[in-house]
Amino acid sequence: MPEPLSAVNTDGRASLRRATRIADYLVMLLAIALGGGSLVFFFWPGRPMLVPMPLTPAAALWWNALLLLVFFAQHSVMVRRPIRARLAKVIPVRYDAAFYAITSGLALTLAAVLYQRVSAPPLFVLHGYSRFMVDMLAFLAVAFFAWGIIALRTFDPFGLGPIRRHLRGSPAPASNAMPSHAEALVIRGPYRWVRHPLYAAAIILLWATPEMSLGRLVSAALWTTWIMVGTVLEERDLVADFGEGYRQYCKRVPMLVPWRALVRTQSAG
Repeated sequence: MPEPLSAVNTDGRASLRRATRIADYLVMLLAIALGGGSLVFFFWPGRPMLVPMPLTPAAALWWNALLLLVFFAQHSVMVRRPIRARLAKVIPVRYDAAFYAITSGLALTLAAVLYQRVSAPPLFVLHGYSRFMVDMLAFLAVAFFAWGIIALRTFDPFGLGPIRRHLRGSPAPASNAMPSHAEALVIRGPYRWVRHPLYAAAIILLWATPEMSLGRLVSAALWTTWIMVGTVLEERDLVADFGEGYRQYCKRVPMLVPWRALVRTQSAG
């Protein structure tokens, strides 16, 4: 996609044309609305069934599983380096992560809109002390997730950072450049306990519920399986990025369950 022309200020910095600025802001808005809004809508406990279908409970389970598999396939395929490298030849590199958030949001929104409620009695309902313990476990998982985000310091789920830098006039990368990644492996916070604290917290939240229905059971099992597979694939990219430093990190820190001793905060190139 060709870039709109830009003017140059007296101080030598590029001044973006109005069309370019509008495009940047529009992409950021779509990334936030679709990337964030789809998550809120999909996991909304009281989400209405917008497109009811005359399906039996068994058929509804299979249909919902198919919708999730479509989202998983889109999400996993588009995150792969070869696919993103090809996209970088078509769209500006600064839109790479935002475009990923937009397309993932569209896929998840479609799944939420077509998702069918399964009419079946709950498998179990917790009360009293056991319910309190499960609720506390979910609360701790949320806190652990937040700790992981804070420890990253560069958490940008909607890909806004490169676009904001472009709006500030920072030099744009080459149109055929690969999307950037961290230049150093920094181990701090919960990453000293597990290599993927955000994924670990997400898995806990999937299962820490005081009421388990058949539909939620199937959904939680599919999400957990996808997270596990995605974690393995992501680690291949991390090894490619950081080499021996990440291999040593894997030997010292567990993937998802913190069963080894805490490692010290460190940074490796």
